[in-house]
Amino acid sequence: MLLINRVLDDEDLKRVTALFDEMRLTDGKQTAGAAARKVKSNQQADWRDPKAIALRGFLRKAMERHPLFMSYVRPAKWSRLLLSRYGIGNAYGLHTDDAMMKDETGGHLRTDLSFTLFLSPRDAYEGGALSLESVEGVRDVRLEAGDMIVYRTGLLHQVTPVTEGERRACVGWVQSQIRRDDQREVLFDLDQVRASLPESAQKLMVDKSVGNLLRMWAEV
Repeated sequence: MLLINRVLDDEDLKRVTALFDEMRLTDGKQTAGAAARKVKSNQQADWRDPKAIALRGFLRKAMERHPLFMSYVRPAKWSRLLLSRYGIGNAYGLHTDDAMMKDETGGHLRTDLSFTLFLSPRDAYEGGALSLESVEGVRDVRLEAGDMIVYRTGLLHQVTPVTEGERRACVGWVQSQIRRDDQREVLFDLDQVRASLPESAQKLMVDKSVGNLLRMWAEV
């Protein structure tokens, strides 16, 4: 699990808000799996809406520019991004996401990682926490606008009921070049070490190790 601050800056968020305000919204149940559909209550952008298309492209580029996101996720395939709105009384009950989805081109996607990019200020709504269940317990996540969380898709999770205001978010799924969580973590740690080193023989050795591990583990 990784929390990433400031994927979107203040100017980005102004543009996001302007586009979101003008999008057509539809019933969120349309994009849920068979089991999750029973517990989902929200609205999502009509995927054909021009404003939604523009916003999805803008957010995708912002994520691809962020070095922590790209190092941690190592995306091979992306789902279509979902732009969601939760008003008062909306929630998404406890569920697990489908193991296989359609990628953005209509092909098959193995859902290794999920992400939520928060688009509303934390003080703009009450409730609406992303609640993740794991062997370590339950963790409720409410981040500032522009921040995001990336987590293993297999976790049971829910969005708790919004009791005041409006919660906006962008959610999506990625098939990683690195299928296994433990291998992905090793590469992420090595990337952080490499970034901290000056140009040196030691940095070259880390470069070599990362490259060799990618050749061993990557699926492309």
